[in-house]
Amino acid sequence: MTRTTKGTQRRDQLAAAAADLVLREGPGALTHRRVAAAAGASLSATTYYFADLDELATAAGSVLARSWAQNASAVLASLDAGPPTGAHAAADVVAAAVLPPGDDDAVRAQYEHLLGSGRNRTLARAFADGRAEVDEVVARVIAAVGLELAPAVAVALVDGAVVTALSEDRPVRPTARDLLLAVAR
Repeated sequence: MTRTTKGTQRRDQLAAAAADLVLREGPGALTHRRVAAAAGASLSATTYYFADLDELATAAGSVLARSWAQNASAVLASLDAGPPTGAHAAADVVAAAVLPPGDDDAVRAQYEHLLGSGRNRTLARAFADGRAEVDEVVARVIAAVGLELAPAVAVALVDGAVVTALSEDRPVRPTARDLLLAVAR
């Protein structure tokens, strides 16, 4: 393994640890020391690869946005056998592409910390930069299931459904599906 490859791997490991820390504990937990501990690395490694917290937040946000797009891509790949039949099933697929995997508690945990990430401008910019990739994959999912809905609107509807469902103690996925069905053609 070359020195550059090892360095890239170490930087990627640190970025992944930073992203995981943001999701588990929120953006306020993002420090060089906490990321080093989470990655099993030395503090000097984090400061070598990331000069400041803004660089670390950018890397964490990029990992999180990429993970979001990868989840949507996995949902798209699951459609290789053919699109779902019926509008309810189609809306469920779109919701699955936008939401993180897991039950309502997993969705709650992720959204709580993602909302808090908006307070960190660097992290928020990294999410915004990764959003185009997410929208592109969500657009392909929407086309594959035959709904007429802009990807940005689908994401906004699902995000709104999460807030509604969690604040009103409703199940997340059916709430997202019903909201998508209310506006999709």
